[in-house]
Amino acid sequence: MSWHDEIAEIKRRRALAKQQGGADSVERHHQKGRLTIRERIDSLLDKDSFDEIGQSSGVPEFNDKGQLSDLQPANFVLGIGAVNTRKVIVGGEDFTLKGGSPNPAGLRKSVYAEQLALQYKIPLIRLHEGGGGSVGGTGQDKSHRPIGEPVFAVSRFLPLAQTLGVVPVATAALGPVAGLPASRLVASHFSVMTENAAVLIAGPQVVKRALGYDLTKEELGGPQVHLKSGVIDNLAVDEHDAMQQIRRFLSYLPDNAWQRPKKIDCHDPVDRCDDALAHIVPKNRRQPFQMREIIEHVVDQTSEGSSFFEMRRKFGPSLITGLARLNGHSVGVIGNDCLFYAGAMTAAAAQKLRRFVDFCNSFHLPVLSFVDEPGFMIGPDSEASGTIRLGTEAISAVLQSRVPWASVHVLKAFGVAAQAHFGPQGYVLSWPSAASGALPIEGGVAVAFAREIAAAKDPAARQAELENMLAASQSPFPRAEGFSVHDIIDPRETRPKLAAWLDLSLAAQTDPPVPFTFTMRP
Repeated sequence: MSWHDEIAEIKRRRALAKQQGGADSVERHHQKGRLTIRERIDSLLDKDSFDEIGQSSGVPEFNDKGQLSDLQPANFVLGIGAVNTRKVIVGGEDFTLKGGSPNPAGLRKSVYAEQLALQYKIPLIRLHEGGGGSVGGTGQDKSHRPIGEPVFAVSRFLPLAQTLGVVPVATAALGPVAGLPASRLVASHFSVMTENAAVLIAGPQVVKRALGYDLTKEELGGPQVHLKSGVIDNLAVDEHDAMQQIRRFLSYLPDNAWQRPKKIDCHDPVDRCDDALAHIVPKNRRQPFQMREIIEHVVDQTSEGSSFFEMRRKFGPSLITGLARLNGHSVGVIGNDCLFYAGAMTAAAAQKLRRFVDFCNSFHLPVLSFVDEPGFMIGPDSEASGTIRLGTEAISAVLQSRVPWASVHVLKAFGVAAQAHFGPQGYVLSWPSAASGALPIEGGVAVAFAREIAAAKDPAARQAELENMLAASQSPFPRAEGFSVHDIIDPRETRPKLAAWLDLSLAAQTDPPVPFTFTMRP
């Protein structure tokens, strides 16, 4: 007696499952310039590392003799693999079957992805392309089974929410993504979409029927929409680039909230002092400069370029956020971009900051803040978008931080919004270009001395005179003299100073890492 027949049956079912939606469906998918879910997983993971779960799950078809004639596989592929030798959970919809709209086994596997990540406490990667439920539902033979979930069932959205607090979650939109997959897409720490992808609450036909708008998928939810809406973090030029961005994102992070990021070997001299840092900020306060150049001169450089990995560049563009390394340590980086609203905090920038700070706290990433903050954005649009509440929420998030903070005061730090750039017990370095106060000189002088300026023979000259006089009061030297900052430094010293602080701060962390929690915010 042997089990050869049953073993052969297992192999046959696995082979049928790997046909996905069939040769014709796969070919149509390739003609759109897209990879299948299995090709995507192979592109993402280390070679031969994928261990699939539920290979034989699906809807079987039998002939008149009760023998298996075909198998419609679950249209969600799920398993455990490795990214740079680190174990991860990875899964995604199979668009070649029902356009990714879940069949019963596919839905179960998709829901199980989060539970697996929570059970094994390793990163979760979702590769999305597909729709949510159909009008007809996903079940089979409804007349012979109960409708809906039992009242004692645990919501499938509970593990979706729990993962964000305990494991890194990265997602990709690689085609049309709608309904439940779209919701799962944004329930992540990092999301990336390709140029031919679209993220939709509902598709064009539903929107046209309900609201009368006749729009394409791209017009509704293409990259030009969702990079600015904040739904998606980054754009990829193609699917390979999307996978590389996910791999790079995960490289900065621990496996879970009970671990700290690992230090890697650094071949960039820790005492490197780039002369360019002494010239990037112009003497003319009204002249813009590139904050990203400052960041890239300070963080680690590798043979492939800067270690700075920016996220959400198009959303809240007056604030820069990203990951980097300093002397081999992973860090979160924030900075103002004066090319947008002079770097002012808009409602979107405040949301961006709050979310990024919570992310850094969740995975124990020290924060480097490069400050050029003129204050909250003003005007009717800013008031209507609730900037003051969202900005105060961001400040609260910063001051609830439990990770080491270092702030480099590069240029402006004015008003309440400036508090969002200085963490509790933070290390503060000031550049000679720094200026701080209740209001920027330009706006403050115009308001405080309005009558005097109007009464002057030459109002413009008098305003300029007052601005120059008061600029001295915002100089960083008195603050350094009063020990209101840790030091005022030559900008070229920034990298070695921050690296020395970071080594001390990390060495002082004696408590074991645990998940991050916080109180209600404004």
